[in-house]
Amino acid sequence: MHHPKSLIVARPTQIHPVRAHLGTVASLATILMGIGTIALILVHAQAILAPVALAVVIGLMFGPLADRIERLGISSWLSGAIVLAVFLTLISLAITGFAVPLSDWISKIPLIWKRVQVELANWQGVIKSVGALQDQIRSLAGADAAMSVKLDDSTSVSDVALLAPAIVGQLGIFLASLYFFISTRHDIRVSILTLCMSRKQRWRAAHIFRDVEHYVSHYLLQITGINLLLGAALSLMLWLAGVPSALMWGLLACTLNYVIYIGPAVMVAVMLGVGLATANTSLGIFIPPAIYLGLNILESQVVTPHVLGRSMEINPFIIFLSLVFWIWIWGPIGGFIAVPSLLVIMTALKNIRHMMY
Repeated sequence: MHHPKSLIVARPTQIHPVRAHLGTVASLATILMGIGTIALILVHAQAILAPVALAVVIGLMFGPLADRIERLGISSWLSGAIVLAVFLTLISLAITGFAVPLSDWISKIPLIWKRVQVELANWQGVIKSVGALQDQIRSLAGADAAMSVKLDDSTSVSDVALLAPAIVGQLGIFLASLYFFISTRHDIRVSILTLCMSRKQRWRAAHIFRDVEHYVSHYLLQITGINLLLGAALSLMLWLAGVPSALMWGLLACTLNYVIYIGPAVMVAVMLGVGLATANTSLGIFIPPAIYLGLNILESQVVTPHVLGRSMEINPFIIFLSLVFWIWIWGPIGGFIAVPSLLVIMTALKNIRHMMY
């Protein structure tokens, strides 16, 4: 008589808690090492990657304009040249608006510094500890350090000679990248879509391209309109207040406002310097920064949330971290691309999540 073999039930393998924690720590360490490696690559390849990334962001901004030009039957290569010409024209107009008044204000820097010294002297009667603080500063910097500045002309000339080729090279990379990106953006999209194996992956990848271009271009176009409005309002208010070169300060505010948080802080310091150079009273010094702060609060708390709406529902702390990271990596260029790069990442993650579920 044959007896049936006993069924052996496999018990589930239990992972020791310590081993599970070690696996989690190893995964986090791998992620951190990957982030560190990427950061090192970005830092050391800044001369190439920074202008290319800036060109891609600007290209996404001008993408809708290129699409309208191509609907007229114009080839993508010619539309790229037209968009590049439009961009260079706008930059030339901005440089022209800065050039003449800026040279005049640079000559006023010694006047501003003397005014700072006068105002500090006037406030010594109000602040009791100014005398002790002044003695400490003098002991650290020297009695005549505030009044004399020595420049090494040979060092300056050599630095400029070394930096000029690098700046020209990065400018050339940026312009070439901008032209080729706008001209071949449809070909790039098709090439990447052909790498997707399944129809679902191609469909989701197409949505990623569409959403990235939509959100980034709309954000940059809308924020450009807001910045232009802020610059125009500041120019008008400063002109009414009798501040010289009001148009230039409006252009500067428009430009710096692309770098959120840091740009407005720099602009407040600039407006304080303008007040020191132009005001006749101690209270009048604070009129230019007060005008800018009022307009900036109105823009950041009312206008920008109303215009951008749900497209910018990103945690401000995440935006701040992105800004700090990119400025640390690439400086001013990083500050400009911080929010657009965050929009790209958030859009891609959102579509990938939908593809997984």
